[in-house]
Amino acid sequence: MATPDSHMQPSAGLFDRYRLLIDVGRTLTGTLALDELYRAIYEQAARVLHADGFYVSLYDPEEDQATIVFFVDQGEEQRVEVRYEGRKSTVIRTGEPVRVDDHLEKRSLMLLGDSEKPVTRSAISAPMKLDNRIIGAISAQSYEPAAFSDADLELLEAIADLAAVAVGNARHIAELERRTREANRIEEIGRALAASLDIQEVLGKVIDAVLEIIESDGATVWLLEGHVARVAAAGGPIALELGLTWEITGRLWDTMVLAQQPFIINDLAASELVPDGLRGTLEAGSGMAVPLLVGDEVAGFLSAGSRSPGHFGSRDIAVVERLASQASVALENARLHQSLQALSLTDPLTGLPNRRHMQIHLEREVAAARRGRELVLVIFDLDNFKIYNDSQGHLAGDDALRAFAQILADENRAMNLVARYGGDEFISILSESRLDGAQLYLARVRARMDRDPILGPGGITVSCGLARFDGETMRTGPDLIQAADDHLYSFKSARDRATS
Repeated sequence: MATPDSHMQPSAGLFDRYRLLIDVGRTLTGTLALDELYRAIYEQAARVLHADGFYVSLYDPEEDQATIVFFVDQGEEQRVEVRYEGRKSTVIRTGEPVRVDDHLEKRSLMLLGDSEKPVTRSAISAPMKLDNRIIGAISAQSYEPAAFSDADLELLEAIADLAAVAVGNARHIAELERRTREANRIEEIGRALAASLDIQEVLGKVIDAVLEIIESDGATVWLLEGHVARVAAAGGPIALELGLTWEITGRLWDTMVLAQQPFIINDLAASELVPDGLRGTLEAGSGMAVPLLVGDEVAGFLSAGSRSPGHFGSRDIAVVERLASQASVALENARLHQSLQALSLTDPLTGLPNRRHMQIHLEREVAAARRGRELVLVIFDLDNFKIYNDSQGHLAGDDALRAFAQILADENRAMNLVARYGGDEFISILSESRLDGAQLYLARVRARMDRDPILGPGGITVSCGLARFDGETMRTGPDLIQAADDHLYSFKSARDRATS
């Protein structure tokens, strides 16, 4: 802090004042980092004004909120988090400089400083104006009454005008740099998303991106099932529980699904749009969401939440919309890949796993069986199916295959796998099962076949071959299949001899 005798006195000549302001302007406009600029504004003002306190505030007219971004008390820079309504400030409301000689606490000026220190008695404040808009204010304060003159106020006003231009330039450059970093990061995220074909991995990367790029306490991907949105992925300190649902109706449905527009809820606790059952689970004070489009339809929403009410604005919407666009493409690619993968592992006629899927599963189960887990494999071969197919037609034959596949799936445990092996042959891989358990399973299948409206009247029965993995004569999945096939052949041969 400069000493009083080093200040420019009010009687200083006009030339000296102009020279000072040119010097101040050169210093401020040459400072582009905002934090450094706020400090430079104070340092330049301190050259000509003796002030116990000094602050710089920035004003947001849309929210009518002013924020103290820099504060010095008795030469020491202090961190403060002070916000106030612009309309309650004479300087911001009128756009005119103000001088108060005493009883500052009775005037509508910001009174800053430690409550244990002497009371601030006098102050001068000036608005920062840019293109006829109030963008903030600066203020010098003193613990002494009548510490400032009209000349001091004029100088502060001139410094505020220079500071406004410098702040405008610095904010513009900071915004350009932020947008560049943001664009580069979103491009990186887009490449990362495009490289992933796993849906859960895509969703996780989307959540991480939202938390990284915008200031939020939580991020959520909701997938839409009819009118119900379900949490498919979530992250952040206030992450929602996976599987949580929200019925989207009324204005939310019209805006986000029909109009495919983003939505902001400034106060989640008070909003009638939030169901009572869901409100109690939300830790956020405010939230925003944008649609996730797959093709031309809304597949879900990408949302962000903040503990603070009224936290999100148009910039946040724009950023999350860009992320949602990237996420939608990645999600569509992942879903397509998942569909193709499912087709490559699924029998299209019966919907059961196909032979390739069965082989992959069997190798895993054989590896477990080598470590001691019980494993039984059953081969099913439909009797009389060729006669039925030739006499009733291929469509009827397809119905019979689907009916038998459904019986196998119904009677099978969830941990086991039933697959179509080829033609009218099917395989069941029974994990943690013994031969006696497999026999009970076969009995249930045959009983269901007798009662089935297609298979029973059609006279279609089944022959079965069973094999237990023994770890001695068998080492691989094909070994187990061959043993079951041999048993099936023996069964058929014995039956044929008995009926001949």
